[in-house]
Amino acid sequence: MAQASPIRAIVTDIEGTTSSIDFVHQTLFPYARKHLRSWLSAHGQEGEIQQLIAEVAEQEGLSALTLEQAAEVLERWIDEDKKHTPLKALQGKIWKQGYLAGALKGHVYDDTPDALRRWHGQGIALYVYSSGSVEAQKLIFGHSNFGDLTPLFSGYFDTRVGAKREISAYRSIAKQINVPADQILFLSDVGAELDAARAAGMQTIQLIRDDSAVPAPSHRRENNFVEINP
Repeated sequence: MAQASPIRAIVTDIEGTTSSIDFVHQTLFPYARKHLRSWLSAHGQEGEIQQLIAEVAEQEGLSALTLEQAAEVLERWIDEDKKHTPLKALQGKIWKQGYLAGALKGHVYDDTPDALRRWHGQGIALYVYSSGSVEAQKLIFGHSNFGDLTPLFSGYFDTRVGAKREISAYRSIAKQINVPADQILFLSDVGAELDAARAAGMQTIQLIRDDSAVPAPSHRRENNFVEINP
Protein backbone atom coordinates (compact mmCIF):
# COMPACT_ATOMS: atom_id res chain seq x y z
CA MET A 1 0.00 0.00 0.00
CA ALA A 2 1.33 3.42 -0.94
CA GLN A 3 2.21 5.69 1.94
CA ALA A 4 -0.12 8.68 2.39
CA SER A 5 1.25 12.11 1.56
CA PRO A 6 2.26 14.32 4.52
CA ILE A 7 -0.52 16.61 5.72
CA ARG A 8 0.11 20.32 5.10
CA ALA A 9 -3.43 21.57 5.71
CA ILE A 10 -6.51 20.49 7.66
CA VAL A 11 -9.99 21.56 6.58
CA THR A 12 -12.61 20.96 9.26
CA ASP A 13 -16.37 21.00 9.36
CA ILE A 14 -18.01 22.57 12.43
CA GLU A 15 -21.37 20.97 13.26
CA GLY A 16 -20.78 17.50 14.70
CA THR A 17 -17.02 17.85 14.23
CA THR A 18 -15.56 20.71 16.25
CA SER A 19 -18.85 21.64 17.86
CA SER A 20 -22.09 20.11 19.08
CA ILE A 21 -24.98 19.63 16.66
CA ASP A 22 -27.31 20.40 19.59
CA PHE A 23 -25.72 23.83 20.05
CA VAL A 24 -26.46 24.72 16.43
CA HIS A 25 -29.99 23.33 16.35
CA GLN A 26 -31.13 24.11 19.89
CA THR A 27 -29.39 27.44 20.49
CA LEU A 28 -28.27 29.17 17.27
CA PHE A 29 -31.21 28.35 15.00
CA PRO A 30 -33.89 29.31 17.57
CA TYR A 31 -32.03 32.56 18.36
CA ALA A 32 -31.95 33.53 14.68
CA ARG A 33 -35.63 32.68 14.20
CA LYS A 34 -36.70 34.59 17.30
CA HIS A 35 -34.84 37.76 16.31
CA LEU A 36 -35.26 37.55 12.51
CA ARG A 37 -38.17 39.95 12.06
CA SER A 38 -36.93 42.62 14.44
CA TRP A 39 -33.45 42.41 12.89
CA LEU A 40 -34.84 42.76 9.35
CA SER A 41 -36.96 45.69 10.48
CA ALA A 42 -33.85 47.44 11.80
CA HIS A 43 -31.48 46.59 8.94
CA GLY A 44 -33.66 45.65 5.96
CA GLN A 45 -33.03 48.91 4.07
CA GLU A 46 -29.25 48.51 4.09
CA GLY A 47 -27.75 47.80 0.69
CA GLU A 48 -26.07 44.53 1.67
CA ILE A 49 -29.27 43.22 3.23
CA GLN A 50 -31.32 44.25 0.22
CA GLN A 51 -28.93 42.22 -1.94
CA LEU A 52 -29.36 39.17 0.29
CA ILE A 53 -33.14 39.54 0.15
CA ALA A 54 -32.87 39.69 -3.65
CA GLU A 55 -30.95 36.40 -3.49
CA VAL A 56 -33.76 34.93 -1.35
CA ALA A 57 -36.29 35.98 -3.98
CA GLU A 58 -34.16 34.51 -6.76
CA GLN A 59 -33.86 31.22 -4.88
CA GLU A 60 -37.66 31.13 -4.66
CA GLY A 61 -38.06 31.93 -8.37
CA LEU A 62 -39.51 35.39 -7.64
CA SER A 63 -38.58 38.82 -8.97
CA ALA A 64 -38.78 40.55 -5.58
CA LEU A 65 -39.89 40.18 -1.96
CA THR A 66 -41.09 42.62 0.66
CA LEU A 67 -39.42 42.41 4.06
CA GLU A 68 -42.52 40.64 5.40
CA GLN A 69 -42.47 38.11 2.56
CA ALA A 70 -38.73 37.60 2.97
CA ALA A 71 -39.19 36.94 6.70
CA GLU A 72 -41.81 34.29 5.94
CA VAL A 73 -39.53 32.54 3.46
CA LEU A 74 -36.53 32.70 5.79
CA GLU A 75 -38.52 31.32 8.72
CA ARG A 76 -39.63 28.43 6.54
CA TRP A 77 -36.06 27.79 5.45
CA ILE A 78 -34.93 27.75 9.09
CA ASP A 79 -37.69 25.27 9.98
CA GLU A 80 -36.68 23.08 7.01
CA ASP A 81 -32.95 23.36 7.86
CA LYS A 82 -32.14 24.66 4.38
CA LYS A 83 -28.48 25.38 3.61
CA HIS A 84 -29.22 28.27 1.25
CA THR A 85 -26.41 30.83 1.19
CA PRO A 86 -28.48 34.02 1.77
CA LEU A 87 -30.14 32.43 4.82
CA LYS A 88 -26.76 31.47 6.27
CA ALA A 89 -25.43 34.98 5.65
CA LEU A 90 -28.39 36.60 7.41
CA GLN A 91 -28.25 34.13 10.30
CA GLY A 92 -24.59 35.01 10.78
CA LYS A 93 -25.42 38.70 11.05
CA ILE A 94 -28.17 38.04 13.60
CA TRP A 95 -25.89 35.78 15.62
CA LYS A 96 -23.24 38.49 15.63
CA GLN A 97 -25.69 40.68 17.51
CA GLY A 98 -26.15 37.90 20.06
CA TYR A 99 -22.46 37.18 20.50
CA LEU A 100 -21.58 40.84 20.94
CA ALA A 101 -24.38 41.24 23.48
CA GLY A 102 -23.12 38.24 25.43
CA ALA A 103 -26.33 36.31 24.79
CA LEU A 104 -24.45 33.65 22.81
CA LYS A 105 -21.24 31.75 23.50
CA GLY A 106 -19.83 29.49 20.77
CA HIS A 107 -19.63 25.82 21.71
CA VAL A 108 -16.59 23.71 20.85
CA TYR A 109 -15.83 20.26 22.23
CA ASP A 110 -13.30 20.07 25.08
CA ASP A 111 -10.68 18.39 22.88
CA THR A 112 -11.02 20.91 20.03
CA PRO A 113 -8.82 23.80 21.32
CA ASP A 114 -5.89 21.56 22.29
CA ALA A 115 -6.01 19.74 18.94
CA LEU A 116 -6.18 22.97 16.96
CA ARG A 117 -3.22 24.38 18.88
CA ARG A 118 -1.26 21.14 18.47
CA TRP A 119 -1.83 21.00 14.70
CA HIS A 120 -1.12 24.72 14.34
CA GLY A 121 2.10 24.27 16.32
CA GLN A 122 3.14 21.50 13.94
CA GLY A 123 3.01 24.01 11.08
CA ILE A 124 -0.23 22.67 9.60
CA ALA A 125 -2.48 25.35 8.11
CA LEU A 126 -6.03 25.15 9.48
CA TYR A 127 -9.19 26.02 7.57
CA VAL A 128 -12.93 25.79 8.20
CA TYR A 129 -15.51 24.64 5.64
CA SER A 130 -19.09 24.81 6.86
CA SER A 131 -22.56 25.44 5.49
CA GLY A 132 -22.76 28.33 7.95
CA SER A 133 -21.52 31.65 6.59
CA VAL A 134 -17.89 32.69 6.99
CA GLU A 135 -19.08 35.39 9.39
CA ALA A 136 -20.89 32.79 11.50
CA GLN A 137 -17.80 30.56 11.50
CA LYS A 138 -15.60 33.38 12.78
CA LEU A 139 -18.15 34.16 15.49
CA ILE A 140 -18.41 30.63 16.88
CA PHE A 141 -14.62 30.34 17.15
CA GLY A 142 -14.04 33.98 18.08
CA HIS A 143 -16.52 33.86 20.97
CA SER A 144 -16.08 30.21 21.98
CA ASN A 145 -16.43 28.71 25.43
CA PHE A 146 -12.60 28.43 25.32
CA GLY A 147 -11.97 32.02 24.22
CA ASP A 148 -10.89 33.38 20.85
CA LEU A 149 -9.60 30.55 18.65
CA THR A 150 -9.60 32.50 15.36
CA PRO A 151 -5.81 33.19 15.39
CA LEU A 152 -5.31 29.46 14.80
CA PHE A 153 -7.08 29.50 11.42
CA SER A 154 -5.68 30.53 8.06
CA GLY A 155 -9.04 30.84 6.29
CA TYR A 156 -12.73 30.01 6.07
CA PHE A 157 -15.04 28.62 3.38
CA ASP A 158 -18.82 28.46 3.17
CA THR A 159 -21.33 27.40 0.50
CA ARG A 160 -20.24 30.21 -1.80
CA VAL A 161 -17.38 27.86 -2.73
CA GLY A 162 -19.97 25.14 -3.50
CA ALA A 163 -22.22 22.67 -1.71
CA LYS A 164 -20.51 20.41 0.78
CA ARG A 165 -21.40 17.23 -1.11
CA GLU A 166 -19.99 18.49 -4.41
CA ILE A 167 -16.54 17.33 -5.49
CA SER A 168 -15.91 20.67 -7.21
CA ALA A 169 -16.12 22.53 -3.87
CA TYR A 170 -13.16 20.60 -2.46
CA ARG A 171 -11.16 21.05 -5.65
CA SER A 172 -11.82 24.77 -5.41
CA ILE A 173 -10.66 24.87 -1.77
CA ALA A 174 -7.44 23.03 -2.63
CA LYS A 175 -6.80 25.49 -5.46
CA GLN A 176 -7.52 28.55 -3.31
CA ILE A 177 -5.24 27.48 -0.45
CA ASN A 178 -2.60 26.37 -2.96
CA VAL A 179 -2.01 22.95 -1.38
CA PRO A 180 -2.15 19.67 -3.34
CA ALA A 181 -5.39 17.87 -2.50
CA ASP A 182 -3.58 14.74 -1.32
CA GLN A 183 -1.80 16.84 1.32
CA ILE A 184 -5.09 18.12 2.77
CA LEU A 185 -7.00 16.30 5.54
CA PHE A 186 -10.75 16.90 5.65
CA LEU A 187 -12.62 16.27 8.91
CA SER A 188 -16.40 15.84 9.03
CA ASP A 189 -19.13 13.74 10.60
CA VAL A 190 -21.04 13.35 7.29
CA GLY A 191 -20.13 10.48 5.01
CA ALA A 192 -21.32 12.14 1.79
CA GLU A 193 -19.08 15.15 2.45
CA LEU A 194 -16.11 12.87 3.10
CA ASP A 195 -16.87 10.98 -0.11
CA ALA A 196 -16.78 14.23 -2.10
CA ALA A 197 -13.54 15.35 -0.46
CA ARG A 198 -11.88 12.00 -1.15
CA ALA A 199 -13.07 12.08 -4.77
CA ALA A 200 -11.33 15.46 -5.03
CA GLY A 201 -8.12 13.80 -3.81
CA MET A 202 -8.14 14.76 -0.12
CA GLN A 203 -7.41 12.51 2.83
CA THR A 204 -10.39 12.08 5.18
CA ILE A 205 -11.38 11.18 8.73
CA GLN A 206 -14.94 10.86 9.99
CA LEU A 207 -15.79 12.12 13.49
CA ILE A 208 -18.33 10.02 15.37
CA ARG A 209 -19.12 12.38 18.21
CA ASP A 210 -22.58 11.05 19.06
CA ASP A 211 -25.33 8.68 17.95
CA SER A 212 -26.53 11.06 15.22
CA ALA A 213 -23.42 10.40 13.10
CA VAL A 214 -23.91 7.59 10.58
CA PRO A 215 -20.66 5.60 10.25
CA ALA A 216 -19.07 5.71 6.81
CA PRO A 217 -17.11 2.43 6.61
CA SER A 218 -14.87 3.57 3.76
CA HIS A 219 -13.34 6.34 5.88
CA ARG A 220 -11.15 6.21 8.98
CA ARG A 221 -13.29 7.00 12.03
CA GLU A 222 -12.46 8.66 15.35
CA ASN A 223 -14.60 9.64 18.34
CA ASN A 224 -12.59 12.82 19.02
CA PHE A 225 -9.54 14.78 17.92
CA VAL A 226 -7.16 13.25 20.47
CA GLU A 227 -6.01 10.39 18.25
CA ILE A 228 -5.67 12.49 15.08
CA ASN A 229 -1.97 13.14 14.63
CA PRO A 230 -1.25 14.21 11.04
